Amino acid sequence: MDLTFDSICTFPLASDLFALALHKKSPVVALGLASGHVQLQRLPSLPSSPSPEANARASSTNGHGTIETAWRTRRHRGSCRSLVFSTDGDYLYTAGTDSIVKVASTDTGEVTGKIAVPSNPNGAPDSPTLLHALSPQTLLLATDSSALHVLDIRSDSTFTNARPQQTHHPHNDFLSSLAPLAPSHTSTSGYCRQWLSTGGSTIAITDIRKGVVYGSHDFEEELLSSAVLGGAESGKIIVGGEKGFLRLWDGSIKEAMDGKERRLYVRKGECLDVVCPAPRELVGDDMVAVGLGDGAVSFTRTGKRPCVVSHVRHHDLEGVSALGFDPDGRLITGGGNTVKVWEKNTETSDGEASLVDDKSGDDDDDDNQEESADINDQNGLVSRPNGHNASDEKSSDEEEPKRKKRKRNKAKGRNINNHILAFKGLD
Repeated sequence: MDLTFDSICTFPLASDLFALALHKKSPVVALGLASGHVQLQRLPSLPSSPSPEANARASSTNGHGTIETAWRTRRHRGSCRSLVFSTDGDYLYTAGTDSIVKVASTDTGEVTGKIAVPSNPNGAPDSPTLLHALSPQTLLLATDSSALHVLDIRSDSTFTNARPQQTHHPHNDFLSSLAPLAPSHTSTSGYCRQWLSTGGSTIAITDIRKGVVYGSHDFEEELLSSAVLGGAESGKIIVGGEKGFLRLWDGSIKEAMDGKERRLYVRKGECLDVVCPAPRELVGDDMVAVGLGDGAVSFTRTGKRPCVVSHVRHHDLEGVSALGFDPDGRLITGGGNTVKVWEKNTETSDGEASLVDDKSGDDDDDDNQEESADINDQNGLVSRPNGHNASDEKSSDEEEPKRKKRKRNKAKGRNINNHILAFKGLD
């Protein structure tokens, strides 16, 4: 099955994008910038959108309208590191390098509460790296000092230095990604209690009540991204790193990490900075969208025969730092000072979205011939026991400098014409 997406809108930002969050119910995108600004964009809904309010903003003739900036403000002194919507979508939590988490109304942007990020073990201010809304009462906060705090947000909304409910240290380095494990069928709350994380060169599973329940060996590469597909009893763990391949584990989550690791090269030598599950109702299969350090997004099937299905190009110079799917099934990608909106195309196009970059497969055959483990020559998949590392990779891979969150020169004179979506108030 061919899967292509067409870029329908590109819009520039005042500074580099650090964080992106998508509302679960409405076509709303929150953006956190390196300048400390936070802005909320409302996208026009498709005619079949389940949101009546969003439908009212869409064009009555063709379903394409304007992207509205609902509000924009300088929220943090320093960069905005992470942001996330509350479970009901009514509030937006943002965390900045000023070591403050702020709570604001999604509709108006008005700040309703502030929480101080707990200090590091030396008593110095600790900068946040990741935010996740666990429940209406609980917020997960990861920091530079490798801490994973469980914060109770039911307390007084005034600025406070209250101690977190729990603090865990699943890694020796800061958490680079955090993904929820689906609750078991016996769960009474329905909220995720166990979380998969990557940090440095290790993987961990943390139960927010019991602490770290699994810690991996050293994978000898920097792990940057992760995702979980399926439920707790039968799921799939997917991890991306700096060398350009995905690691996959299947089966029961409790047993998966002790089983065989499968590998799929997405693009040799490129950082896989973001991994996001694609909606099954949109793609019809277990598939993830992978944001690469070279500015591409790869759509990868993760079933019995994993393979890269297609690519789109977000940017020629800037890496993809964030991506996700809105309630209408549109892909939102961000990186550098650019955000793009994509729609699935059911027909092959000669445009940007159907272009497959030949670089993705240049070295796959050679890489697979070098592996001594079980190899599927057709799709470049490598299966290994969990206890084996990538020490037999080419020495050039090991000597390659780490390029996580690398910055490249900005493109000059970007052409952002010929978009289907427009900005409110502009022709």
